[in-house]
Amino acid sequence: MKKETEKERTRREEDPIGSVELPKDCLYGIETKRALENFPVSGRKTAKELIDAIVLIKKAAALANRDAGLLSSEKAEAIGAACDEVLSGDYADAFPTDALQGGAGTSTNMNVNEVLANIGLRHMGHACGDYRWLHPLDDVNMGQSTNDVYPTALRIAAIRLVRELSGACSRLQESLQLRENEFEHIPKLGRTEMMDAVPITLGEEFGAYAQAIARDRWRIYKVEERLRQINLGGTAVGGGDNRSRKYMYKVTEYLRDLSGLGLARAEYPMDLTQNNDVFVEVSGLLKALAVNLIKICTDLRWMNSGPFGGLGEIRLAPLQEGSTIMPGKVNPVIPEMATQAALQVIADDCAITGCAALGSFELNAFLPLIADRILDALKLLCRTVDLLRTKCIDVLEADPDGCRRHLDSALIVATVVSPYIGYEKASALAKEFGGDRKSFLQAVVERGYLSKEKLDIILKKAKLEE
Repeated sequence: MKKETEKERTRREEDPIGSVELPKDCLYGIETKRALENFPVSGRKTAKELIDAIVLIKKAAALANRDAGLLSSEKAEAIGAACDEVLSGDYADAFPTDALQGGAGTSTNMNVNEVLANIGLRHMGHACGDYRWLHPLDDVNMGQSTNDVYPTALRIAAIRLVRELSGACSRLQESLQLRENEFEHIPKLGRTEMMDAVPITLGEEFGAYAQAIARDRWRIYKVEERLRQINLGGTAVGGGDNRSRKYMYKVTEYLRDLSGLGLARAEYPMDLTQNNDVFVEVSGLLKALAVNLIKICTDLRWMNSGPFGGLGEIRLAPLQEGSTIMPGKVNPVIPEMATQAALQVIADDCAITGCAALGSFELNAFLPLIADRILDALKLLCRTVDLLRTKCIDVLEADPDGCRRHLDSALIVATVVSPYIGYEKASALAKEFGGDRKSFLQAVVERGYLSKEKLDIILKKAKLEE
């Protein structure tokens, strides 16, 4: 059997800058190769969710250009078949562009164009790189620009993850509400500024958490409305240069059907091409969720603290050994993990905000970082919210005795009885008896401030007595 020569194992592609050699069967082409050489920076590939959304757009565009009489049925079918193959999960290695790149995402768009062209060429019976029969730009990218493809793809990817996150928040809200009902009869000490305040129930504590997550769920769910507006068909700056009018209407219809999303053509495509405030809005809502997660996780860690030197009001599930030197120590690892994830999301929001602000004139060159950070933040929160629910909220236990222990102080009952005996008398008694609750209550009755019967009613109402 004849051994292939080096020349036979490679192919040469050219562009206005020069030429490069690629493996003969390599699915990407010269522009992807240049991107790999120019941007070996983050070590993170462009998000798969974004690649899949771009591929979906390419299929919609091929069908729309076919209907407009601009692309032959043979080419449209080859592009469509290539898109289906990629969307089925094959060819992950064919999309190696770094998440961070200059050119507003052009390298990623070209990467997809080249891969689909070469897979399409195979379907047509031609060799990779033989672009006479199916061209990455003239055919796969017909009627498009990176400037309308990339942001439209980001919106599609973001909508899908927004829906997933909204569902995760809904499940966490339900879990917190179950705890609210389960713990509604367990009295505990309320605290303000880390100091003793007034009695509440453990159920009320979890009910407040559920309300906060409910707001997050609703805000995240509603923001999809803004993401549905797309500038596809606007091409380079939103004016629709180099595309047919029929294509413009058809491509949105096809993309809506293929994606299953309620996408709508923007009334003013130039706006969406140059302005990225909607992604700042989404990121801001993710930041709000992150803030609530940090608050909840901080409280859980405090209530779980101990087991002997802390608050000891709840018991988190023991998931792993907590120390290499202290036997028996178990740490609140899930709230700690969730807090770190939430802080990362807050940091991502800063990057997204800066990038959106730095857009200039008709395009934002920094959209790749916006895409990288917002999609990563969405995925990170989806996983974090689910893990917090399943490994923390669903499996934690209340410690009624621990909750009750912190209610047995003079300061607490002083706050409860002060409306009935006056602030100054209650304050004087609290100072006199300190943490001695029993002596405080006895003094209230013996000094004639309240009858025993009235005091019992007040304490019961305040959840300090059964």
